[in-house]
Amino acid sequence: MGGEILVVPFFGQGHLFPCVELCKHLVARGFKATLMIPSSLVSSVAASVRENPEIEILEIDSGGMEGLLAERFERLSKPVCAVVDNMMSSSKEVVGRFGIRTVSFFTSGACSAAVEHCMWKAGVTEDAIKPGETRTLPGLPPEMAVSYSEIKRNFGPPLNGPPPFGAGPSGGPSDPPMLGAGPPRGPVFGGPLPGFGGGPPGPPPRLGGAPHWIHEVEGSVGLMVNSCDELERPFIGYLSKNLDLPVWGVGPLLPEDYWKSSGALVRDGKFRANRRSNYSEDEVVEWLDSKPKASVLYASFGSEVGPSKEEYEQLALALGESRRPFIWVLQQNAGKHGPPPGLFGGSVNPRESDGGYFPHDLAEKVGKRGLIIRGWAPQLMILSHPSTGGFLSHCGWNSTVEAIGRGVPFLAWPIRGDQFFNAKLVVSLLKTGYMVADEFSRSVEKELIAKGMELVMSDEEMKKRAEAVAAEFGKCFPPSSVAALDAFRDLIRS
Repeated sequence: MGGEILVVPFFGQGHLFPCVELCKHLVARGFKATLMIPSSLVSSVAASVRENPEIEILEIDSGGMEGLLAERFERLSKPVCAVVDNMMSSSKEVVGRFGIRTVSFFTSGACSAAVEHCMWKAGVTEDAIKPGETRTLPGLPPEMAVSYSEIKRNFGPPLNGPPPFGAGPSGGPSDPPMLGAGPPRGPVFGGPLPGFGGGPPGPPPRLGGAPHWIHEVEGSVGLMVNSCDELERPFIGYLSKNLDLPVWGVGPLLPEDYWKSSGALVRDGKFRANRRSNYSEDEVVEWLDSKPKASVLYASFGSEVGPSKEEYEQLALALGESRRPFIWVLQQNAGKHGPPPGLFGGSVNPRESDGGYFPHDLAEKVGKRGLIIRGWAPQLMILSHPSTGGFLSHCGWNSTVEAIGRGVPFLAWPIRGDQFFNAKLVVSLLKTGYMVADEFSRSVEKELIAKGMELVMSDEEMKKRAEAVAAEFGKCFPPSSVAALDAFRDLIRS
């Protein structure tokens, strides 16, 4: 046995699931993996993982992370390493106080981090680019050139209310959520939540300054990225060349069944827990089976972010007027600002989970042409089903790689942070999608949504490109990531 490795994810399924898959890869390389999470997230971990004797789930209780580790290390040997989500910087500091080596982990891809770093080093400031101009970034593909409007979007004030929580290469600047006068607090931590520091929220990213994550990776012995050379070679290569530490592309960290079932349905229920929905997985399969090949538009914005209520209403109008079949997934807090209830631990007040947007009139209007899911949806199954022909997505990293690997073209509707860079990767570099709008400084209207839906569902050449990318990328867990995980193992053991 190669020793114990702590794995510390940020809150939310988009961070938890890659960390769970990482634990499996660490175990396969002779380590014991210990996943440190608040009690509120344990139910989201599949039973097969909780029952694995080489993966321990360590619940953070009211004593906090530092107290838990101090008590543990009185009885047990210290881990050989800790892999800490880049958005949990305070947790990294806690681990460091025990003399444990840390590896920073981007649960997102490399594209957003590379672009942010390159903009900083290239001196891209508000004065360096004018309206209508674009600026190429040295060392990165020309397709990733940034425009004036893109710079204003990523570094200007948000369109819909306060800045959304979450950050860095996995969602914007790594500051605390904007939940009031200070960082969130929760009963499972007994104080400020790990990873958010002790003061009020920090400033937004400053154009021309260093990306926030630069400070977060300082002192790490390496950086893991949830991607691979086969998909993001230019960006992983850029980070490797420009950061003074090893960079390993170890992903995409998706369930083993995803990689083994190319050309077949992936059943999410086998490895996704805590599934609350108005439709069962079997009912969704039955509905998809009734639709023609590549005819269904799948619309989902993930579990943590989404458009405004007004934009959801515009999407409902576009779907209602279209003749195409669709699946639309809505969370309980759809259209509401801030993080979903329960994200930071503790019990959920039923009133907090109510009141989200739901298009009751649309459900009655479209009948069996549409399937409107509230809550959990079997996304891997939907994307792998032959009836699915397009994906209206926020371009969160997990959703992005899941669809790329199944050859599904995108209608990209990014909401925050890295999602804009992921969308640009899909639309400009891979050329397997369209943007729902060219400009996000104002609300997205029905006409743009309807136009984008028709483009993505009718472009046969784009579908061929998407299938070609999937043929290269989606057949097995990427060989470059296997090699990177082996290199990480060798470094930790040396």
